[in-house]
Formats: sequence, structure tokens, C-alpha cells
Amino acid sequence: MTFTVAIIGRPNVGKSTLFNRLVGKRLALVDDQPGVTRDRRSGEAHLGDLSFTVIDTAGLDEVAAESLEARMQAQTEAAIAEADICLFLIDARAGITPHDLHFADLLRRSGKPVIPIANKSEGTAGDAGLYDAFSLGLGDPLALSAEHGLGTSDLYEAISAIAPTSDTFDDAEDASHGPLRLALTGRPNTGKSTLINRLLGHQRLLTGPEAGITRDSISVEWEWQGRPVRLFDTAGLRRKARIEEKLEKLSVADALRAIKFAEAVVAVVDATQPFDKQDLHIIDLVGREGRAIVIALNKWDEITNRKATLAKFDEGIERFLPQLAGLAVVPLSGLTGEGLDQLMPAVFNAYETWQKRISTAKLNRWLIEAVDKHPPPAPGGRRIRLRYMTQVKGRPPTFVVFCSTPEDLPDSYSRYLINGLREAFDMWGVPIRLHLRKGENPYV
Repeated sequence: MTFTVAIIGRPNVGKSTLFNRLVGKRLALVDDQPGVTRDRRSGEAHLGDLSFTVIDTAGLDEVAAESLEARMQAQTEAAIAEADICLFLIDARAGITPHDLHFADLLRRSGKPVIPIANKSEGTAGDAGLYDAFSLGLGDPLALSAEHGLGTSDLYEAISAIAPTSDTFDDAEDASHGPLRLALTGRPNTGKSTLINRLLGHQRLLTGPEAGITRDSISVEWEWQGRPVRLFDTAGLRRKARIEEKLEKLSVADALRAIKFAEAVVAVVDATQPFDKQDLHIIDLVGREGRAIVIALNKWDEITNRKATLAKFDEGIERFLPQLAGLAVVPLSGLTGEGLDQLMPAVFNAYETWQKRISTAKLNRWLIEAVDKHPPPAPGGRRIRLRYMTQVKGRPPTFVVFCSTPEDLPDSYSRYLINGLREAFDMWGVPIRLHLRKGENPYV
């Protein structure tokens, strides 16, 4: 059975805490500060034998029409329109506020089934707020503590009573053919959310001129030319020394987690600004995590001298990121859509290279030629012998070389081997791991 449940309420009533409780993990950022959640975030929830999609939303508030908060409210209203059931949370300890009444009326006009919930009802401090919730006119409220898990059985019964029924069930997704997990990362205000909205073809993510709008790592299901993709929008990554607030630390940790579990990463760089040191740190971080990488040179519509800008950027990559030689760079504009048709082909090309496997026979024929062309050093008069090479895994391509004294082989020779692998087997733009082991050729 598939249906969608949206969690609605004013700021700081515990919506994200309930979202995390239903999905069974800490996906949404939670803090005492109101207004932490901005974009709507969805997840697969399980409550008893019920499985459904749950949407966490920004706190509803009465705001000016052109403000960031107004754009947040538009995201929440889109979630209400998308949902089959709405959970309307109030803070039982604070009681009913004028904002609660205003948005209860909004939910009533939506025509969607609504379950009123008096959250933070642990102990007796929330009793008065629970009784006040009857005045909302949305039915009998539930007493719940999302933080402590109290009242979830009542929530199960309330959802079960009004959940849409269906005789059809989705087939379980084949894990081996699941969607490509693609994360977009970069400094704040480089246009990551705008780029994802352009790819999707509608205003799914909150955007604006303010830096740092995105806080949670938001995942969105998408399909490109029949191939399923799960897009992850992440918070902008600033220099560590500039990160002081607890909330930004949580956002950065969430972004780093998204990069770690992605398969491919698009590093979004602002083409209007010089090649920033932080851009290098971010791309190097993605490389050290071993992900397939593509660089999106965004805001290309604002560049006048395009040839010189691209040449300067390519020179910077060659000079400062030699460990990722051959990175694909796609100039584009998330605002106008220019160059966007080149992005996903570059991503899937990097992804295929990232998964590439090379037979042991081909590797060892290449190794013999590489050693003959440039023999390893001979410390103390005894030449280091490279006996055998094999690929132990892909994602990223990882190789092991068995040699006589691996501790004596200099890093420069390892780099020579890695660069040779890139050139011989067309493995440009992806991280390559090379490990040295002491041992004999097992086939001798």
C-alpha cells in the first residue's frame, strides 16, 4: 500500500523529530532553534505494518510575500497538495496560538484528511494544550511525544483508519539496478538547488539570492532518459574555520554524509568567481572519498570571455588536482538551462569509468611494458621487482601490485603507475587506488 503523509505545523513544534521517528533514522536536522527545516524532505516511513512516504516540511508562519520564509511556506503548501493525509502538529506545552488557528483553517480548506496531534505531551505539562486542541475543529487530537516515542500506537490507529486502500503493490526494486545516487556539492550560493530545479523541470527546491538556504541534504527521485537517478542537494561547504554555529555544523555533517553514500558527485563551481581554494578542498575531499566526479561550471550565462575562463579553470585543475587528471568540466547555467544537456552524459560516463574492471592478464601485460619503459629504483643496489598486478575491486578502481620491497618504492613511482593506468585504460577523471603488497606471484 502506498500513500503520502505530510507533517504540518508552525516552527519548532517537533515536525522533524516526528519525521525521524517515523523513518527510523536521523535524516532531518533537529535543533532547539525554530525554522531549521526549509525544504520539504521525504522518506520511507514504517509504523507497525504500514509503509508510506512521509514528508517533513518547513514551519508555517504568516510572512511577507517576497521573503525567504514565504518561499519556504510555498514548499509546505506544495507538500499539502501532494499528501493523502496531513498530520497537524501543535506544541502541547505552548497551547494553541493564533498561527495554529490560521493554518488549521488552511488545512481545513485543502480538503485533505487531517490528524491533529498535540506533540510534546510527555508528563502532565501538556494536558492543557491537548484539551485546547479540540477547539481546532479537526477532530479528536492525539497526545504524542515524538522525542520519546509515546503515543505512536494511537497514531498508527488514526492513520490506518483513513489511509487510502489499494489492491496493487509496488514490486520491490531490484537492488542491483537501483537508482544512481548523485550528490551535488560545492560552496554556498553556487546554484546547486537552482541546477536541480532546472534538471527536474519545476521548482522542487527552495532557492534565492541568500547564501546558505539549503540546510538538510534533500533527496529527490528523478529519471534521465529512462535511467533512475536519486538527486541529493546538499548544504554549501564553507571553510572549517568559518563554521561556528551548531546548526551549520549539523548541515555540513549531513552534506558530508550525502557525499560519502553517493556513487557520483557533481561539484558545482561558481564560474563568476576565481578558482577558490575551498573549491579545491571540496573536489579533493570527493576524490578521497572515492566517488565518480564531474565539475559543473555554473552561472556560465554571466561569463563574457568564456575561452579564457575555461582555460584558466582547466589549468587550475591540472596544477592543483593532478590526482584527478582528466576531470570532466561542464560549463552550464542552472538559471537558463544552457549547457545542461552535457551534464548527465558526463556524469554517466564518469560513473561507468568508476565501475570499470580490467582483466588480470591485460594488467600484467601493461605492467611489464611500464616497467621496461621506466624501471623502478634500486635502493642499496638492489632493484625493486614488481612481480604481479591485479584489480581487487571497482567503485573506485582499486589495484594491488605485489613487489619485493613495497616499503622502498617511492610515491613518485606509484604516481607513474597510476597515470599510466589512466592513459592505457581510459580511466580519466576518477579516483584510482593503488596498494603495494609484499608477496610472490601466485601463478608461478
